[in-house]
Amino acid sequence: MELPRIELPRIVSTDDHVVEPAHLWQSWLPAKFRERGPRVERRGVAGIRVVGPGPRYAHDFDPSGRPADCWVFEDLVFVQKRTTAAVGFAREEMSLTSITYDEMRPGCYDPKARLADMDVNWVEASLCFPTFPRFCGQTFHEATDDRELGLTCVEAYNNWMVEEWCGDSGGRLIPLCLVPLWDADLAAAEVRRNAARGVRAVAFSEIPPFLGLPSIHSGYWNPFFAACDETGTVVCMHIGSSSRMPSTSPDAPHAVNASVAFNNAMASMSDYLWSGLMVRYPNLKLAYSESQIGWIPFLLERIDAKWRDARSWLGDGGLPEPPSHYYHNRIFGCFFDDRFGVRSRHDVGIDNITFETDYPHTDSTWPNTREVAERLMAGVPDDEIYKIMRGNAIRMLDLDLDRS
Repeated sequence: MELPRIELPRIVSTDDHVVEPAHLWQSWLPAKFRERGPRVERRGVAGIRVVGPGPRYAHDFDPSGRPADCWVFEDLVFVQKRTTAAVGFAREEMSLTSITYDEMRPGCYDPKARLADMDVNWVEASLCFPTFPRFCGQTFHEATDDRELGLTCVEAYNNWMVEEWCGDSGGRLIPLCLVPLWDADLAAAEVRRNAARGVRAVAFSEIPPFLGLPSIHSGYWNPFFAACDETGTVVCMHIGSSSRMPSTSPDAPHAVNASVAFNNAMASMSDYLWSGLMVRYPNLKLAYSESQIGWIPFLLERIDAKWRDARSWLGDGGLPEPPSHYYHNRIFGCFFDDRFGVRSRHDVGIDNITFETDYPHTDSTWPNTREVAERLMAGVPDDEIYKIMRGNAIRMLDLDLDRS
């Protein structure tokens, strides 16, 4: 029997992506940095191969190959790929193929076109992670030893994000900013600079040591976490923001890596819940994007059991309450296709769940997100649908929506 149609509220998506427009750094960098700043060049690409988890790619450049628009920065050549600008292509065409801006759907890089595509998709507001800088800006940490240039590139991205990408959207495009990963004090300053103009989200790595950076247990990041705590800035961590996806072996099919990608988010959440940071910074909020949610109840059960039964030799992490106490209302999961997670929503925490469309990646449900969400929400009470589809995201990001 066909279920009755759900009155689905307009979606607030907490994980989408922007393909940076070709003019970004050449327009937003100070003049003295433009010659060395990121720029787009068209090159021929004969082939692209995945050569390791991350994923890491190898490119075969050939002037007679398929045209590709590439970001060039220092010694880095970043090839635009159809997999990160996939909307508008049939599923079988969403391949690891080079692409130009001319071939992309304009909503990938143009804010007005993005708003139009959001309207088609029943989406009111959207938080977008970067593409060329990678999910937490690690490009600017890895691609240059000139820290002044790297910092200026981060600042230019953030200025573009706030003023151009989000500026004329009426609050529908939600700013997500970057920080210089190589300096926690500079990162804290950038959080505060952007918070002063209304930004409430910052991208960060799920597992910093995978980037060659100090762990969250080291104390190194305390200035950054203090700034997020003081300003109400949510620490947003996308799967892959550690540049290393889980893998069982070097020769495992890449489908294995994709299937267990949530493992990094699970390890990261355990890190935070045992770290004591949630005690020291009582306003600190975390968000895990594209990790799905069905794994969360088991993790909470497991870490609480260890806190309860094995403190005599594991220690209690300095936690006066069980670790799950610091999860509720402060750590948010995000999903786009997790039926088990929806069935387990009360164990996940009905106030801890947000929704995403993943536009414009291969996993995106655009332009059918409304229909997908209605199927997922079948049998869920209206008040819980509201929380999952938009209410929790509004509260998490302190958005000026639905205020009575």
